[in-house]
Amino acid sequence: MRRVNQKEINIPFGDPPAHERRCQFSGCEEHGIYRAPMARDRLNEYYWFCLGHVRAYNLSWNFYAGMDETEVENRRRHDTVWERPSWPFGRFGEQRAAHDDPHGPRFHDAFGFFFEESTGSSRARPMTEEQKALAILDLVEPVTFQDVKARYKALAKKLHPDANGGDTEAEERLKAVNQAYAALKISFA
Repeated sequence: MRRVNQKEINIPFGDPPAHERRCQFSGCEEHGIYRAPMARDRLNEYYWFCLGHVRAYNLSWNFYAGMDETEVENRRRHDTVWERPSWPFGRFGEQRAAHDDPHGPRFHDAFGFFFEESTGSSRARPMTEEQKALAILDLVEPVTFQDVKARYKALAKKLHPDANGGDTEAEERLKAVNQAYAALKISFA
């Protein structure tokens, strides 16, 4: 049995070949080999024009015709993300800026890189030695000694001089990590 070609199946439904198709501009007898969308809501249906008439059609085409400013803005924003849903960064918008949340940021900013210290009457409590050591290891309470040990091993491997080609900054950071681990080791004992 002969295998049927996909093009043969779709012949009655497809567009006529370019050499048979005429320009759809009234009175034009040239071949219609250039397609143009029929309307904003029918982008998969086309008019077929010759080169001169498709250029004229494109000059007069306005996708946003008939829309007000809010509809245009909504469409533009929808197209910015390729018509896919989007969410704010973070865990479904839980992380907000400090000025949005009166209780401060909702993530641990141990070194204060992201938010300046407020000059108001409410002052942050000074950090204990244990909290400072946890901050150096990039950990947040509550933690177990196994968490501390695992983080120490990972940082020691990452900051070791053999892994960093003698980088002095990495060596200094490794010294701080070693001191922090020693302090936490004593506090967990």
